[in-house]
Amino acid sequence: MKNFIGLDKVKAEQLAEKLNVLLANYQMYYQNLRGLHWNIKGKKFFELHLKFEELYNDAIVKIDEVAERVLTLGETPTHTYSDYIKNSIITEAKNVSDGDKGVEITLNNIKSILEIERSILPIAEDAQDEGTLTLLTDYITQQEKVAWMLASYLQ
Repeated sequence: MKNFIGLDKVKAEQLAEKLNVLLANYQMYYQNLRGLHWNIKGKKFFELHLKFEELYNDAIVKIDEVAERVLTLGETPTHTYSDYIKNSIITEAKNVSDGDKGVEITLNNIKSILEIERSILPIAEDAQDEGTLTLLTDYITQQEKVAWMLASYLQ
């Protein structure tokens, strides 16, 4: 049976489930960035305060797009913090004020998101879901560049 966008309903449900895991991780990543933005201290304050803001503004757009993709697949996006905590491999970064530590946390969070996104690609391909493939490949390209920049910052 096909859903309203012409994808196999079972495959779309499986894909939405994986996208909800991605959504949970994006929410944890986003909240970590907010905390880093608020709590960063030291000589790198000005540059990192702005960078964390730039990254959380980007993350909030992606959160909305992933949730809307879940809806487009005919499913419901998760929307509670208890679900986010339960379904996320990204953990809370609490009271981090050191700039290098904040950048390291951010880099590791992006690595986790990239792993999840890459794991979804074959599922989307199998479902012939070009919309999800395009969305995630665009994210991956952009996030790989951010990861490179953060890694370079730490060297």
